[in-house]
Amino acid sequence: MQDLHSRLDRFRALPDSPRKPASGMSAAYLAELLQSWRAWDWRRREAWLNAHPQYLADIDDATLHFAHIRSDRADAPALLVMHGWPHTFALQLDFADLLPDFHVVVPSFPGFAFSTPYRDGPMTETRLAHTMHVLMTEVLGYERYLTYGEDVSANVNDLIAGTYPDAVAGVLVTHAHFPSRSERAMLTAADEVAFFRRLDQWGGQNGAYGHVQATRPDTLAAALNDSPGGLLAWLIEKLVEWSDGSGDQPRDVERSISRDRLLTEAMIYWVTESIGSSFRPYYEGADRPAPMPAVRVPASIHIQKHEGDYPESLARRFYSDIRVFERLERGGHFAVAEVPHEMAARARAFAQDLGLL
Repeated sequence: MQDLHSRLDRFRALPDSPRKPASGMSAAYLAELLQSWRAWDWRRREAWLNAHPQYLADIDDATLHFAHIRSDRADAPALLVMHGWPHTFALQLDFADLLPDFHVVVPSFPGFAFSTPYRDGPMTETRLAHTMHVLMTEVLGYERYLTYGEDVSANVNDLIAGTYPDAVAGVLVTHAHFPSRSERAMLTAADEVAFFRRLDQWGGQNGAYGHVQATRPDTLAAALNDSPGGLLAWLIEKLVEWSDGSGDQPRDVERSISRDRLLTEAMIYWVTESIGSSFRPYYEGADRPAPMPAVRVPASIHIQKHEGDYPESLARRFYSDIRVFERLERGGHFAVAEVPHEMAARARAFAQDLGLL
């Protein structure tokens, strides 16, 4: 902590650039966050994290960290809850805490937080799906389970369900399936073509972070691993931009994700020095969709707000047993973290529909 405080005290702040983009981080909000981080009671937050039972397991060439929050009911359904980038397992715990009638498993992906990276070979979506499935079945002994993923883990979520249908009771979805690039080129329906055209336009204006992480990961990581202020700006900008809580000001993110939770994310990246390994999905391709098997297990689909124009026809072609298809009125890219009570109610309703509760 002494080293962190010293670096925060010596942070060389810059003013906003002239005519800077309206969205994202601002110098004023970053200064607020840095001041809060400097005065923050990490030990109190650390105690909160440690109240969640956590374990390590060696799987697929990595040492995997995970929280395993067991229900008092031995026959409770099991639910796998995965994170993406730039968040960690910690941002999913508020959602997990609302599900005492489930056995909830919240892993850290390899290279994130307290999980080691894969030691050899790339970090592919198929490999991640296998690792998660082994965790649930061989390590924890669940014969069947529900699964949820978002961001980087959205495709992993679909792959688990499509690859291991005998073990997956159902799939909870807020980022519905995206066809591969080659599959998108064959789309003809006007709403489907328009949706991906919009995403491509958005990516051209806002996708620089992903291009840098995919092409110069170590150079960027060297700077962020050395500067907690830079790390905080890089991480929280995405939570600001991608959450539904953001409004006219960057600090509006705290309408849905509290400052305590924002600082927890930054602190975990800082103490584990995992920012560089967290880039691996970008430069090794795990965030770029490839053709995958269709999902035939039951699906409960709740489209997050930033993809509100996602065509239902795409989902109907990929998920053959859709129990719910709706568009969220609240909840952006990090839906289970932003609206945990509402998403916990949806998970519970889905489990009840499947006869698991």
